[in-house]
Amino acid sequence: MTEGGKAMTEQAPSDWNGSDSALWAALPVPAFLIDDAACIVDVNSAAEGFLNTSQKALRGKPIWDHVIIAPKIDEAVDRAREAGTPLFVNDIDVGAPGRAPLQCNVQVARVQGQGAIAGHMLILMSPRELAARMTQNHSAKSAAQSAIGMAEMLAHEIKNPLAGITGAAQLLSMGLSGGDLELTDLIVSESRRIVKLLEQVEQFGNHSEPAFQEVNLHDVLDRARRSALLGFGAHMTIIEDYDPSLPMAWGDADQLLQVVLNLLKNASEAADPVGGTIRIRTFYEHSFRLRRSDGSGKLLPLQIEISDDGPGLPDSIRDDIFDPFVSGRENGTGLGLALVSKIIADHQGWISVTSEPGKTVFRLSLSRVPTTPKARPTPIPIPQE
Repeated sequence: MTEGGKAMTEQAPSDWNGSDSALWAALPVPAFLIDDAACIVDVNSAAEGFLNTSQKALRGKPIWDHVIIAPKIDEAVDRAREAGTPLFVNDIDVGAPGRAPLQCNVQVARVQGQGAIAGHMLILMSPRELAARMTQNHSAKSAAQSAIGMAEMLAHEIKNPLAGITGAAQLLSMGLSGGDLELTDLIVSESRRIVKLLEQVEQFGNHSEPAFQEVNLHDVLDRARRSALLGFGAHMTIIEDYDPSLPMAWGDADQLLQVVLNLLKNASEAADPVGGTIRIRTFYEHSFRLRRSDGSGKLLPLQIEISDDGPGLPDSIRDDIFDPFVSGRENGTGLGLALVSKIIADHQGWISVTSEPGKTVFRLSLSRVPTTPKARPTPIPIPQE
């Protein structure tokens, strides 16, 4: 990239004309300009957010100390520089110190044009993971909405005859003994179990809209952690890894508590019966933006990760884990994660999961409290002489 034949040097970014700097800043993906020694000459704002480091701190530093790519492509970049040909690498993990990698497409090209400095390369990194999960999340939300009507209808229609079956079995049991009594007891217990399942289905269908207010996420996480350790997660070790500077979230504290409790319960049930480790991590990601199909975008910088060291999700359900009635456990209802997905969607947030044997990570992305422009002070009238 050049400006009227003027090369982009280490001092050039401040000399770009308005259109060049606007174009550089508007690039929606992390972009890096490096020199022939693979040191950073300039980065755009998306790259600053990706690395959570300022342009000033990055300039002049080796790029591979700040951008971690597996497998490494530094030698391939050198060959592309020498040959003057572009380099395209698809579906590769790109991360940074202190943040989990994202699957990206990476494009590398030598800067060309009149006055271009030899050896300068432009690197663009396009995260694919979010785009792929957008379709998954949209499908899960649509499936959840479709299931609500069916769930409410079935629950209403089935509970009435179940009550009659239970009552008839109890009346029959009054004149029976021995093996026959065991059969009527089985009818009653199984009927009650089905009623409890239907009550869960009704709860899924009747979930109210969130009552938005300022929420301290760490208070919500602490309440969920203490509740888990006193109940279903008593056999687990829960580690907190919090960012103390995390700002307030915008959401419904009770519904977000339900989300976290469901995720902790999932992790606890997936662990070995003797116990396992759950890590709850919070952090702020400046560049995490959810872009909708209409072109509008929403910044979701508040991140919560709940990870466990269990066996991981079965391959057969990994892509459908947020759909209703999909469960990886025997006798599981498959409604817990569907409800989690619905609540987060109602918060206009984002939920995703990565899983492999020994590590499953659920990630929630939420918005912070919206800022309102400060009211302008009323001007004081100046008395006329």
